[in-house]
Amino acid sequence: MEPIHTIAVLITVAALFAYVNYRYIRIHSSIGLMLMSLLMSILLIALDRFGIPIRLYADIFVGSINFSKVLLEGMLGFLLFAGALHVNLNDLTKYKIEIAVFATLGVLSSTFIVGYFVYGISLVMNLELRVIDCLLFGALISPTDPIAVLSIMKKAGAPKSLEVKIAGESLFNDGIGVVVFLVILDTAVSGKGVCVEHIMLLFAKEVIGGAVLGFAAGYIAYRMLKSVNDYQVEVLITLALVMGGYALASACHMSGPIAIVVAGLLIGNHGRQMAMSDTTREHLDMFWELIDEILNALLFVLIGLEVLVLTLQGKYLIAGVIAVPVALVARMISLGIPVLIIKRWLDFIPGAVRIMTWGGLRGGISVALALSLPDSFNRDLILTMTYAVVVFSILVQGMTIKRMIVKYGKDNA
Repeated sequence: MEPIHTIAVLITVAALFAYVNYRYIRIHSSIGLMLMSLLMSILLIALDRFGIPIRLYADIFVGSINFSKVLLEGMLGFLLFAGALHVNLNDLTKYKIEIAVFATLGVLSSTFIVGYFVYGISLVMNLELRVIDCLLFGALISPTDPIAVLSIMKKAGAPKSLEVKIAGESLFNDGIGVVVFLVILDTAVSGKGVCVEHIMLLFAKEVIGGAVLGFAAGYIAYRMLKSVNDYQVEVLITLALVMGGYALASACHMSGPIAIVVAGLLIGNHGRQMAMSDTTREHLDMFWELIDEILNALLFVLIGLEVLVLTLQGKYLIAGVIAVPVALVARMISLGIPVLIIKRWLDFIPGAVRIMTWGGLRGGISVALALSLPDSFNRDLILTMTYAVVVFSILVQGMTIKRMIVKYGKDNA
């Protein structure tokens, strides 16, 4: 199918589901779109079991979409920039230590906790997963997805201090998670074994290089915005910043997500205050909010449709169900220990760990990374486990996080 036809079908389906959700279901748009897309996929599978071969055409359609490439090389930069554009840099700076700890040590510790938990489960269930396969699963499932988190937490009513910590963590830890995933995959594929010096250099290049590149690109864009007063030109500059900055970071083997987050924070704060007129700010906000809503709608529809590419074996599904509490326990441990240590100097509300654990939603980035794995890394099993965690995360955690906040989230920070 031609790309334009694929896009037309996805936008039509997303618009139809958004309409149905708004008129009849009335739950959060991202959750509603994914739920309907998932139910449609399950219906197609059921119809196929009854001898109606409509699933064949759906499989061909979904199989023609390279989800990993579409998200990681297409949508992600736009969604991260749109999210970072509205994050207050002063708030992030206030909680910089907590965010830095959660986005780095939290992701790294969770990667190994999940990895070795899953390896133990693999031995018990004879899943034939190697340690490296389990660590790759740990790396792709540990970071929270900023797209899912920012989309759902906006309306959850979290205390301001906690909302900033969760949003800040999610903006940076997906970039860290992608880097950790790539480092582990590169180590496994190269067959050179673990070289600490090589890993540190690669990590520094991706993370620090990405941040420096993002700051430089954002500053150039800021200076350009400051020298003109035409909202059409200024919106175009931000569009070029996202597309050009992400492409340049990828070409230089630096972290595109981190580069775009840094650039987005710079433009959303200094750029918004010192380089834009009220008219430009209004049009810029409307443009990026529209981009955010459209791409979110497409992304969550795609996540629901991806169930059609899963290998639905009984043992794989059981492993997926077990992976859900494993991911939650690992997140609680990876957050709980740092909070226990740093709360002597920094303030946390009483239910912070519980809310951050339940509010740490996984989404499209985890699915995209799982789909990018070569078959030799038990891709089908890892994809099934990843999908189970993501579906539970968005549907169950996403729909109940508000209750968790009401129960535990008294803001005294």
